[in-house]
Amino acid sequence: MTPTPRLSPRPLAPDFLRSFEAVARRLSFSAAAEELHLTQSAVSRQIKSLEDELGAQLFQRGTRKVELTQAGRILLRAVEPALTRLDAAVRQIRLSRSRALVSVTTFASFASLWLMPRLGDFERHHPGVDIRLSASDRLVDLDDEDLDLALRGCRPEKAPAGATRLFGDVLTPVMGARLAEAIARGDAPPLRRPADLAAHTWLEMDDGSSVAADQSWAQWLTSHGLERLEPRRRISMNYTLQQIQAALAGQGVALARLSLVAESMANGDLIEPFGPAGRQWSALCYWLVPLGGSTRPEVAAFSQWVQAQAEVTRLAIGDGPDAETLVDAD
Repeated sequence: MTPTPRLSPRPLAPDFLRSFEAVARRLSFSAAAEELHLTQSAVSRQIKSLEDELGAQLFQRGTRKVELTQAGRILLRAVEPALTRLDAAVRQIRLSRSRALVSVTTFASFASLWLMPRLGDFERHHPGVDIRLSASDRLVDLDDEDLDLALRGCRPEKAPAGATRLFGDVLTPVMGARLAEAIARGDAPPLRRPADLAAHTWLEMDDGSSVAADQSWAQWLTSHGLERLEPRRRISMNYTLQQIQAALAGQGVALARLSLVAESMANGDLIEPFGPAGRQWSALCYWLVPLGGSTRPEVAAFSQWVQAQAEVTRLAIGDGPDAETLVDAD
């Protein structure tokens, strides 16, 4: 029987919503009660009160099984991100009472391949500043008050207002040392010129985004007059980090972003089979985006540090494309 909604509904109690989220996630009243340090009957009463307020049943309760109803699924889609933001805000407030904190959002692969290897340098120079890093390939709301800075990759015409350009990027085929050694022994086909790629596995990013299209093998091959070339096989993945990890493991040849793999190339873990001749400027640039207009000194310090690190990357890969080498996805 569907509960009857109250004529003048009160705001939903946060404790009831947290209990609802726990039951929905665990699909168990007893497991949710244990997690929340409540009795099972208390959780059941909270869910019943929530259903009465909404006038809708949120769970189908069976003898050994609990399932979300359609109303429950709709509510969960709203409650999950709201509770996540609430918890993050509480953590930030508690931390900010005693320590400086900079909250940064960026793409997962950029965080893993460029930012994280360098963070130790910032920590050495600013030991009293904590960093909260939100790494996701899902675009976040740049109006989020919990965030101080965003590091983003996009074409110049799509850069947010107020963004500072950090560096451009270069596409270059790379292979791991393991595959290079196999080629040298004669255990793998040679890879001396671009046409030799036909005998190898191509590692490529394929997440359906415009960024992936701009960074595709099709773009690179067309510029070398090899638009009809096909590989022995393809391994497609939706993160640049996965692509590079596969190359390091010797699983194929990746079309890498030089800015993200320069250190791996410098230490010999990744090798350019065609050398600098295989490099091509991308339409993608990386940007530092200030959020919320914060003037806190720790945010300014982190921004200055990021720009200094970007200068090192520009010196390593160059500062920008010329008209003949820019990859154009239009």
